[in-house]
Amino acid sequence: MRGAAAVKAGSRPPWLGLGAAVWLQVGGGASATFALYSRALKLALGVDQRRLALFGVACDVGENLGLLPGVLCNRLHPALLLLVGAAACLLGYGTVWLAVSGAAQALPYWLIWFALCLGANGGAWLATAVLVTNMRNFPLSRGAVAGILKGYSGLSAAVYTEIYTGVLHDTPANHLLLLALGIPVLCLLTMYFVRPCEPSLVENTAEQVHFMFAQMASVVLGIYLVGATVLDHVVTLNAAMNYTLLAIMVLLLFAPLAIPLKMTIFPSNRRKGPLNSSECSPTTDNDNTEPFLPSSSGSNLGKLEEDDATDIDILLAEGEGAVKQKSRRPKRGEDFRFREAILKADFWLLFAIYFIGVGSGITVLNNLAQVGIAAGAVDTTISLSVFSFCNFFGRLGGGAISEYLVRSRTLPRTVLIICTQVVMIITYLLFALGRHATLYVSVALLGICYGVQFSVIISTSSELFGLKHFGKIYNFIALANPVGAFLFNSLAGYVYDLEVQKQHASTSSTDIACHGPNCFRLTFCVLSGMASLGTLLSIVLTVRIRPVYQMLYAGGSFSQPRSSAH
Repeated sequence: MRGAAAVKAGSRPPWLGLGAAVWLQVGGGASATFALYSRALKLALGVDQRRLALFGVACDVGENLGLLPGVLCNRLHPALLLLVGAAACLLGYGTVWLAVSGAAQALPYWLIWFALCLGANGGAWLATAVLVTNMRNFPLSRGAVAGILKGYSGLSAAVYTEIYTGVLHDTPANHLLLLALGIPVLCLLTMYFVRPCEPSLVENTAEQVHFMFAQMASVVLGIYLVGATVLDHVVTLNAAMNYTLLAIMVLLLFAPLAIPLKMTIFPSNRRKGPLNSSECSPTTDNDNTEPFLPSSSGSNLGKLEEDDATDIDILLAEGEGAVKQKSRRPKRGEDFRFREAILKADFWLLFAIYFIGVGSGITVLNNLAQVGIAAGAVDTTISLSVFSFCNFFGRLGGGAISEYLVRSRTLPRTVLIICTQVVMIITYLLFALGRHATLYVSVALLGICYGVQFSVIISTSSELFGLKHFGKIYNFIALANPVGAFLFNSLAGYVYDLEVQKQHASTSSTDIACHGPNCFRLTFCVLSGMASLGTLLSIVLTVRIRPVYQMLYAGGSFSQPRSSAH
């Protein structure tokens, strides 16, 4: 599918695409709501905690199994990826709804596991379509784009929680039906707007103001969602108030669309040139995507010392003719093929860091209901909303702060990962105490750290290995999430079930909850030790790639105009 067709004059497709992507990221983050229906699923199937934890792993596997959409995003229009994701959500969550609602009796365990994996995998198709498309549409603002989109994805659980408590009356079956039908409808409504656009390759103040507006709008939405959730637990809300709160939430979700609306009502008088066009092509053509490094970086050669000759060979193109030689291996900052990227130590360091940081975080999220009950908190919706908001804050803040670090200090984005891994060491030890007083503080800290690592790893992988095959490379790194979740969830379920047997040795009921700090203490001590290892790996990676960021951002080499084509 190749070719180019310009959209009509006066529209602002890149920003319309970003506004549509916000909705798709919120809808596609449904796998984070597993805690809302995990208890109902456990009762419906009569499984123990270990097998329930494997259902959580199924969500993680599906959400991060994005290699296929990563490959196809270079060959298919994003709308087709969205259609595949919509079908996966319909079949996956629809099957789980049949089991929880009782509409279908005695569905086998393996079928529900596969259905959860399929439904969550729909989110991977949605995320790949919108993330790759928008990062290519805004190549000079990758950190901001990754932070905004992953930030809204982090708010997904809070958005669904607001709908769950205010409109669906805390009914897991209704929630699953919403996922099965609502996400496909959302894809059909927004698929027209998510399309590849000719990117602007010249930085301008207006674009930065627009990104700032989108970030502030998401912050307001996050604060509102936390406030609405707390309000629902403090006072009894009638139906009219619940629907009013829902309407306000919907309006806040529409806020990013104010950017293209403003650009249409108040069009810029600046003449569009070939380097600053906002016209879009309905099809993709990624074979000519340029590397991240400009073709000329001579202004920075004088800044490097003699003993950095090896780094110069790694980081710089040797001239326009050398760039085109097929036999020359790409340097960090240029476009890598997948098979070239996996030969790099930096790739596997990113994989290991993601395995530890995100894999351990998703384990806590999947077991959040049981962690809360063990600490004495019966209602888990507040914990989920706190985690969702802090996860969003971490994703958004991680993108914005890392952008500041690389542009103002030429520090690698992974400096933030070092900080978050250190905080996670302390956070898991707080969880190990098993106290209700420290539960929400621990959940909030973990949510921030979890979110920061998401947005930072996305931007870092695109800067080290380029955008041309970014979908495939990032989605392979993302597989570290379910691998870590499987191992850590297996440990958590095993320790939990052992403690249940000790506490309820004489009880035969299948609905037995574990109470007290011993339910997860060993698990959190192990996770704290893993976070210590993650800290060391993050330091090693940061030292290794520091010259890359000095080359990319020092002296404004990143800002040099260069040709690009989708």
